[in-house]
Amino acid sequence: MTLNSPQPSVANESGSRVVIDPSAVRSVYPLLGSLVVPRPIAWVSSRSAEGIDNLAPHSFFTIVSTAPPIIVFSSMGEKDTVRNIRATGEFVVCGSPAEMLEQINVTSVEFGSDISEFDVAGLTREASQTVAAARVAESPYALECRLVEIQAMGNGLVVFGEVMCIAVEASVLVDGRAAIDRLDPIARLGGSDWSRIGEITTRRRLSVEEYRSGA
Repeated sequence: MTLNSPQPSVANESGSRVVIDPSAVRSVYPLLGSLVVPRPIAWVSSRSAEGIDNLAPHSFFTIVSTAPPIIVFSSMGEKDTVRNIRATGEFVVCGSPAEMLEQINVTSVEFGSDISEFDVAGLTREASQTVAAARVAESPYALECRLVEIQAMGNGLVVFGEVMCIAVEASVLVDGRAAIDRLDPIARLGGSDWSRIGEITTRRRLSVEEYRSGA
């Protein structure tokens, strides 16, 4: 195994694990990015102070809080998305369906700030209700967000946003929840690999009493 030198050391008497000191390799990203998988995609729409609509996928993305609803994504470095959010204090996270993988990938290209990825990828702008940044009309959902804060951590810029409006296509909803087969989200894996949702299994969370009773 090679991790951008130096060679990682093998630990344990069995020799079954490779142990890597992150400070001893040039970049831990290739390995770390292939271990923390699958990762959902925040397809982030923002608008520059000059009125240019930007769209870019971010795979370091999750929920922080539900009351109030706060989501977070991180960017490796200060790119157009973060610059626009700093300037305007708002953004939209759009859903990333598998059928739109080619368009999602195109929007990851680092075009100049004067070029809109909406136009390059042939996507339709849809007006948001609470922010100026546009939704992706072809996306199954949009989370309109107001910036809470941006924190610098290492080489990452962590963006926290409070969800001010949730717009979901009625066709993906079943009993008030998004049906995973209808949402069909694409996920990021390691390197250039992506994945759809595979086999699904259901496990209800148990209470302590149920666990102890063997329910």
